[in-house]
Amino acid sequence: MYNGALAAAYAEEWWNRRNPAFPSFPVDCTNFISQCLLAGGLTMRGYPDRSRGWWLQGGQWSFSWAVAHSMRWFLEEAAERVTDASMLKIGDVICYDFEGDGVVDHTTIVTYIDQGVPYVNAHTNDSRRRLWTYSDSAAYTPSIRYYFFHLS
Repeated sequence: MYNGALAAAYAEEWWNRRNPAFPSFPVDCTNFISQCLLAGGLTMRGYPDRSRGWWLQGGQWSFSWAVAHSMRWFLEEAAERVTDASMLKIGDVICYDFEGDGVVDHTTIVTYIDQGVPYVNAHTNDSRRRLWTYSDSAAYTPSIRYYFFHLS
């Protein structure tokens, strides 16, 4: 059973560092979110097919473990997609399509909620308790699309 508080605790501990127990990537956002989900108790599945499920094993990983767009498709099956950020809870995931072109570019995890407003942690440009909209990001565009996933 997934525990969003445990996932968020991991995100708080490792938001600005790389855990040596896992691979690290130059674009590390989804790998980091995968680590958080694993810490929260999400069950890996699909090994050894890299294009199915979500897993890390034997020095290999599924595309969804490390690629933002693939993570989005995994979450479509493994989580509940919700329509508004106000519906998110601690440990939930947001996927970002910065250009609004249907390709997800980034993933974050909700680690804090203030008066119903989620704040997120992320890797690549390491962030802690950043406003979920990412409107302060250089990658932000007016065309941005968000995908909200409730796991806990």
